This record gives sequence, structure tokens and C-alpha cells, in this order.
Amino acid sequence: MGSLSIQNRKYEAVVVGAGPAGLAAVGNLLEQKKAPILWVDDQFHGGRLDKYYREVPSNTKVNRFMFYAEGVSAFREAVKEAKAPNAYTVLQNLDQNKTCHIAQAADLITMLTGALNEPKGVKFSTLHSLITASSCPKSNNWKVAVSPPGGKSTSERFDSNMLVLCTGSHPITGPLPVTGIEEIGLDPALNPPLLSTMIPKDTPSTIAVIGASHSAILVLRNLYNLASTSHAHLRIKWFTRHPLRYAEERDGWIFRDNTGLKGDVALWAKENLEEDVLPSSDVSKYLEKVSTTREKEQDDYKKHLPTCTNVVQAIGFKKNAVPLLKNGEKILNVEFDSLSGGFRDEKGVEVRGLYGAGIAWPNRVTDPEGNVEYAVGLGKFMAFLKDVVPKWKS
Repeated sequence: MGSLSIQNRKYEAVVVGAGPAGLAAVGNLLEQKKAPILWVDDQFHGGRLDKYYREVPSNTKVNRFMFYAEGVSAFREAVKEAKAPNAYTVLQNLDQNKTCHIAQAADLITMLTGALNEPKGVKFSTLHSLITASSCPKSNNWKVAVSPPGGKSTSERFDSNMLVLCTGSHPITGPLPVTGIEEIGLDPALNPPLLSTMIPKDTPSTIAVIGASHSAILVLRNLYNLASTSHAHLRIKWFTRHPLRYAEERDGWIFRDNTGLKGDVALWAKENLEEDVLPSSDVSKYLEKVSTTREKEQDDYKKHLPTCTNVVQAIGFKKNAVPLLKNGEKILNVEFDSLSGGFRDEKGVEVRGLYGAGIAWPNRVTDPEGNVEYAVGLGKFMAFLKDVVPKWKS
């Protein structure tokens, strides 16, 4: 995974981002004989999945990770070439209808990433801190500039028929009507060993948790585990707008597949957090639930947060910064088409050769009851890309 040395090289595609979606995009482009590919990332080590979420229990069944690993020929070849035991065989030996830890999926992503190289049609760019891309109407391609960290060296420039954004997302926080409360980021709150070092063991702490998503319930469970073992002075205030929502197996499909609680986290929530069980649960010794609404939550925050030392907001994710896009010399503002993976400009005109995938650019799906969700997960990224990449045009 060396740095770039070839100037003005022409590529079939430039893929930005090397998380699960970026890897799946590269794999599917190779499947369609769209090579060589320039792959741009700062680490090439599984994205946020590996960097932040290894300690997180997955809400996805193992067989969906296997579907991802076997989705394209480049991945299947990587599996055949890998010396056993490896990340694939570890997953293969697990119960396929149960969940696992994110660490096992992250290991799969790093294994498959490491199997790609220039002889297989993929060139790695590991030096970037800034990337700009200009659509060139005359030549009908993209001119991409990749800058090294610090901007001290000359940018590397390349031509490409396609530009694929798999740039990812990060947790968001909202403004709170109080001061003097210390924020604990969602990422460290999802990492129990790290979280335990951020909370004092010998002095009282009250941590507010805002949200009722899968991530929020994981944080509550992490905090409860600390409070009931090593951090005896820890207490929790949980702010939620609505009852807990669970994914439900239906006839051949899953209701709330992308938004409902699943797996061990769902079981823990049902056994400890529901209205009829919380009062008698051991969790109630450490946790106070504050039911609120969109209309009154600011008042509830003003009332309850002053007694808290810290707050964790598990309220959603925001797209990471994307390359500066231009049409010639004009800034290009685009809107994602979540059905095709393409983009349109301000006038609604398709931007040729520009595509996206992953948590920042997910596929919009409609279930049999007409409910609309956005499909996020390794297997879902792979399924979406297998469907749309054959239709992508330069």
C-alpha cells in the first residue's frame, strides 16, 4: 500500500474511502472489469468499524457478513489465497444465524483490503489529506487532485472516468441548554475499556444518555455494567422521546430492519428497560429514565442535566467531509439518488461518472408495508452495489 509515484495516470475509477462500502465498491468495480482503480484513504484499515467499534456487539447475523465476503470474485479469490485460520474462517465457524462482535467483521474487512494490490487492478493512495475533483465537460472525465498531509508538497493529479464517494459518517451532537457538563463522545462510550478510564471510580458521577437507538442502548448497558461492578458511585439518567422499537421477523422480511433493536442488545432492553420490568430490574438501582418529547425535551434538559457530570448523545450520524467537487471551475452542488447510487446537480441533471455508497450515501428501501428506511450494513452495502454498479456509466 505504497504512496503514489505516477503522475497523470488515467484510471477507470477513483474510490474515496476504505471502509466496508469503499471496499465493496472496489470489489464490484473489479467485477465489472472497471480497472485500474485508484483507491484513496488515509489508513486502509477497515474505516470506523475497526478504529472505533471493535468492542461493539453486532446487530447483524453472521451469514450477512459471509454474503459480503463471497459477494464478488475478487473477495472469493482473496479467501482462497488466505492462509487458514483467518478472519473468514473465524466467521465461517460461527453460528450463521446468530450475531457476533464487530471486531470479527472488521478483521474480515482488513483481510480483504490487504489482498488487493496493483497487479489485481487497484492502486492505493495513502498520502491524502485533501482531495478535489473537477468534472471536465470536454473530455467527459474527472480530474482528481490528491494532496499530501500539511499541503507542503505538490498535489498528485489523475484522470478518471468515474469518481465513487464512500466517505462515511460520524456521530452528531446537538446544543444543550446547560453549561458545565462534560461531553463523552459516542465512539468512546461504545468502547467499555476506554469508557471505564473516563469515569472516576472513587467520586460520584451521573452520566446522561440521550437517545433510544441501538447505540444508545449499548451505551446504557456499558454504563450499567460499570456501575454494578467497578464504578460503584456511577449513576445514569436516560432521556428518551419514545418507547423502545425492535426489529421484528415477518414472513420473509424484517420490520424495522434498519432502525429497530436486534440481537443481544434487544434482549437486554426487553429484560431491563421496558416500563413493566425496569422498576424490578437491577438496572433501576443505577438508572433513572426521563421520558420526554420533542416539544418538552429542552425543559427536561434544563431540569435534569444540571445534576449530571457528563452527557452522551446517541442521536444520529452526519456525513463526513467530501471532496471539493467542481464542474469545470464552478463549484458543483449535488444531491444523491439513493436508488441508483448516482448524483444530480442543482438543476436535477445527472452528474455523469459520480457515484456514492455506504452509510453516508445509503440505499433507500421500502418494506412490504410501505415503510421507508435507509439500508446500512455490510450485507446491505454489498447487495446495493451488486445491483447498481453494473449500470454505472463513465
